[in-house]
Amino acid sequence: MANQPDSNVVEAVVQLLCENGFDGLAEAVRILLNEAMRTERAHALGAAEYERSDKRRGYANGFKPKTVETRLGAMTVQVPQVRGDVEFYPSALERGVRSERALKLAVAEMYVQGVSTRKVTEVMKQLCGLEVSSTQVSRATKLLDDELTAWRKRPLGKVQYLLLDARYEKVRQAGAVLSCAVLIAVGITEDGRRSVLGASVSLSEAEVHWRDFLASLQERGMHGVELVISDDHAGLKAALEARLPGVRWQRCQFHLQQNAAQYVPRVQMRAEVGAELRAIFDASDRTDAERRLQLAVAKYTKTAPKLSTWLESNVPEALTVFDFPAAHRRRLRTSNLLERVNKELKRRTRVATLFPNEAALLRLVSAVLMEISEEWESEKVYLRIEDSKPTEQGA
Repeated sequence: MANQPDSNVVEAVVQLLCENGFDGLAEAVRILLNEAMRTERAHALGAAEYERSDKRRGYANGFKPKTVETRLGAMTVQVPQVRGDVEFYPSALERGVRSERALKLAVAEMYVQGVSTRKVTEVMKQLCGLEVSSTQVSRATKLLDDELTAWRKRPLGKVQYLLLDARYEKVRQAGAVLSCAVLIAVGITEDGRRSVLGASVSLSEAEVHWRDFLASLQERGMHGVELVISDDHAGLKAALEARLPGVRWQRCQFHLQQNAAQYVPRVQMRAEVGAELRAIFDASDRTDAERRLQLAVAKYTKTAPKLSTWLESNVPEALTVFDFPAAHRRRLRTSNLLERVNKELKRRTRVATLFPNEAALLRLVSAVLMEISEEWESEKVYLRIEDSKPTEQGA
């Protein structure tokens, strides 16, 4: 039986190939083969290592080194051993090393992560012993890009709450390495489910990029937005005023607390200031929050004037959530919903480290976001949309 290697193993192999090229092929095959054999042993035993299961048919019993001959030369692999009333020997060794099949998975990972068409072609030739033309690889590129483009342009509907975020990746352009903005929009729809609405990649100026991105969401049918949640990204507020006038904005409380640290004059004061900000954000209602804010502003007027001024100007932007249903506030007061999204993107983009162009970056980002969105949309309701409405509604 053939087993697809764990995504972390594939990621390690991709990094190995990117760093060492063809010199890393033998080690890549060895890693993938070892993982495939471990997975096959778990299937044979009916349970993974150290897993408690009523379906267990035996137990893992370490590994035994074995040297096998491959087209990449002699290779020492770790053959999983078992004990108990079960017979097991890896099918990959019984029927010849299946490294080519496993490595094709790694090549696919390389492609999705932005490795050039030429390099994919060269690796496929080395693996399969076949000429794989750049035309064939480009055709595969088009098929994938068509699917991802269709997803990014799919029709949208009513989005009650809109979360926006930006991250930056390195892209090569005209011989220079530039920082490229990746904009991401996540929506909580009228049925209370999460959905990744779209993504955009561009080297353009921040406000223009945000404005065009929001316009594209509206052109696809996004409407009914009552609240936008985000950090204070460059150009975003101006873009919101242009594209979503009248819609309330909630500044992420988590990031705001982090921003406050640079205005605290002494390290010893940070815990105290942090506690006061949390007390403001955890207030029972807006009136109480504003009262606590006024006390904090007055308290630091003389001892930390820059902090006092910053609190007075910035903290009110994080209190908008108090105008919305109490049952929704915990999920709306920060943009932490996007934390997992950024974690998944970072896990994949750090392997590529540098993208050959914007299209390659957009391809990877779209592929990851599409998977996350499909998973979210099949899960239970994220937020129960109640009949109660905020005091002011957007359009």
